[in-house]
Amino acid sequence: MFTTRLRFLTAGESHGPSLTGILEGMPAGVPLDEAAISRELGRRQRGYGSGGRMKIETDHARITAGVMAGKTTGGPIAFVIQNADFTNWRDRDVAAMTVPRPGHADLTGAAKYGYRELRLSLERASARETAMRVAVGTACRSLLAEFGIELGGYVTRIGTVDCADEEPLNDVAQLKARFVAAEANDVRCHDQAAIAAMRQAIEDTITQKDTLGGVVEVAALGVPVGLGSHVHYDRRIDARIAGALMSIHAAKGVEFGCGFDVTLRHGTKAQDELRADGDRIVRDTNRAGGIEGGMTNGAPILARTAIKPIATTIASLQSVDLATGQASATNYERSDFCQVPRAVPIAEAMLAIVLADALAEKLGGDSLDEMKPRFDSLKQLRFPDLPMDAAPWRFGYETE
Repeated sequence: MFTTRLRFLTAGESHGPSLTGILEGMPAGVPLDEAAISRELGRRQRGYGSGGRMKIETDHARITAGVMAGKTTGGPIAFVIQNADFTNWRDRDVAAMTVPRPGHADLTGAAKYGYRELRLSLERASARETAMRVAVGTACRSLLAEFGIELGGYVTRIGTVDCADEEPLNDVAQLKARFVAAEANDVRCHDQAAIAAMRQAIEDTITQKDTLGGVVEVAALGVPVGLGSHVHYDRRIDARIAGALMSIHAAKGVEFGCGFDVTLRHGTKAQDELRADGDRIVRDTNRAGGIEGGMTNGAPILARTAIKPIATTIASLQSVDLATGQASATNYERSDFCQVPRAVPIAEAMLAIVLADALAEKLGGDSLDEMKPRFDSLKQLRFPDLPMDAAPWRFGYETE
């Protein structure tokens, strides 16, 4: 099994006193401050369709280890985020929860761990945990930024409201413009023609006491060629990114570049053709989403995540009471009506974690000073970097 250079763990419950995170493997010398993390945590809390929890919390991650004088030390980085809502639960007798909600971890968690109280599943399975992922992801973004790698994201669909059908972008300036445009509205959509309709779709859902899903696209710019590998299944960078994005609560699918739509095309219209531009090899399209053969190809990485409607709805769903064995309607637990705009910084964080790990794997080294010269020496898609022998050869294996 492939071993990562960077790994992280989180701990904590939705209504417990705090969330805790540890990020291991970050090289020394990377600038990191709590203000940068707070900015990303603030982004996670904003988005039309958010529930009441976001009015209670003002998330701030306190760094308690691994960063001194504003730079990483090379040791594990520890983060703590206090849960303000804990004060509302600390001295309260919690009512028994015996009716599992369809679509949640309530029933499966009880079956797996033998819980005699369903809230034990709810507390750990809650998307509240993603606040710590954003904190960890911010540290990884800081490492990537030292090598000129930039990440961003936006919403491409809310319910049935979709952005204009476009080819995957290969233009860095256009993608940066999308990042900026998305942050200027509360549905985090870059397409001005779709914003009002997306907002209306969320409003209608709130009126109906229901929930709504959608699609988030994230992009990484300036990623060098050759992160990941084709030689083993678990080292393929698209597989690693897909796994990270699929781990986000309510994620139900991941695609890159043209994604599933590529199956509607012939092969000649599904690839990114190559041409020479001076001594460089370039592509005019980005149908592969920046990844070929399990490795980054130098184009912007484009990945989309399908987010299902949150399973917690004000309108009751049919279930059963495990304490009585009788049919029962679900009880409402406070939640978002549409979490898709808030999922953008979470997806960015997960992409950053994978790319930072892959970059650390590629470059090696225990400090930023060791890594930078190695980064500068990486091969590029240039003819001088790709000498060919252009001579016949044989495999040379001995056979029985």
